[in-house]
Amino acid sequence: MRMAAKAKSRTPSWYGIPVRVALVTFLCTLITFAVSLLFAILGTVILGALRHVHPDMRVAYRLIAIPVALVAGSIVMILSLIMEIRHYRQWKALSSIERSS
Repeated sequence: MRMAAKAKSRTPSWYGIPVRVALVTFLCTLITFAVSLLFAILGTVILGALRHVHPDMRVAYRLIAIPVALVAGSIVMILSLIMEIRHYRQWKALSSIERSS
């Protein structure tokens, strides 16, 4: 039996961090906007039915869904950036340890 050859690991690169952070931030902001818009529309329709008035859907977009998505997107961006930097530093340290051995 032959021993498996040692797999060569890639060296860590910092330029992938902004791409991953932007992608995760965009997707989470989009999902948050969609979910908050759904609940805002449902709430606006229910409130309009209870008050017997025509619901104003602009409230759902302008005053609820967009601010919620912006706040959630900024939080996701900060947390994602922190996690990616931490992951990059760990990967860099492990890569240097692997090269030295």
